[in-house]
Amino acid sequence: MIVHVVRYQHEDKVHWGVVRGGSVTPVPGDFPTTGDFVRSASLPQLAALDGTSLDLATVKVLSPVTHNQQFVCQGANYRQHMVESGVDPDTKTFNMIFTKASSCIVPADSDVVRPTRVRFLDYEIELGLVLRRDITQPQEITDQNLHDFIAGAVIVNDYSARDVQIPEMQFYKGKSFRTFGPVGPQLALFDAEDTHLLRKLTLRLKVNGKVRQQDTTANLVHGPAATLTELSGVHDFRAGDLLATGTPAGCALSVPSPMKQRLAALVPEKARWKLFLAMQAKRTQYLQPGDVVEASIRSDDGRLDLGVQRNLIIAER
Repeated sequence: MIVHVVRYQHEDKVHWGVVRGGSVTPVPGDFPTTGDFVRSASLPQLAALDGTSLDLATVKVLSPVTHNQQFVCQGANYRQHMVESGVDPDTKTFNMIFTKASSCIVPADSDVVRPTRVRFLDYEIELGLVLRRDITQPQEITDQNLHDFIAGAVIVNDYSARDVQIPEMQFYKGKSFRTFGPVGPQLALFDAEDTHLLRKLTLRLKVNGKVRQQDTTANLVHGPAATLTELSGVHDFRAGDLLATGTPAGCALSVPSPMKQRLAALVPEKARWKLFLAMQAKRTQYLQPGDVVEASIRSDDGRLDLGVQRNLIIAER
């Protein structure tokens, strides 16, 4: 069973609602956080929910992940993206983990602000997974019990300031500027029988109508079960926390080959980064004010459809 929900604002109040076509049916109750909602969510009850519905176009859709939740990310988790990132996928066998500030989370259709100091703004469509329950000790998580730990899926766009992230070696800072984490619009809740769809989703990102990224989650290197098993031995998760599972190939970032990186290591650091920035300056793929980025994730049969994010890139004022 799959139920698509949104968190939205209507008449100055925030609600959760079940999406059916172009309408949303309010869910009774008060759920201030994502954790509060997923802890109480019953798929049969949500699927059977009736009552007065609203036209989805008349409400303000918010991020389904609230600011109190952790924003944990996997890096270089598609084989071809590893290659374009200058990483040898046959050598790099570990799971790369980092975090983004939860303050960067914004609704799916928000404008993305390119800070004045940032020249090289990049996009990264990702499948986001929302935790169903707290994890406070090591767990053995498998594809068979994954539904006990994952409540649902969302679209995440991990916008990145490459001229901060790479030369400064600051993943957190380069990826955490305000507005750099659109989430939603929909949260697709699922149960055990539909967990397999997590490996059958197509991710597609367009810039100004042209496809830049497209791949399927079948090509994830480190899957959700293995990743959560590993991370459960490291730190605590809370219900409603967000795990972004990595982006496919097609980013604007251009990384030198491993051989060129070894040669660059012989160059003084200041000169090395000057060369890197000069190489990035030639990349026309980086986002500019006025660009429109569209991101979508869905299963081929359409049963699990996370909607479409549309972000206008604007300059910092």
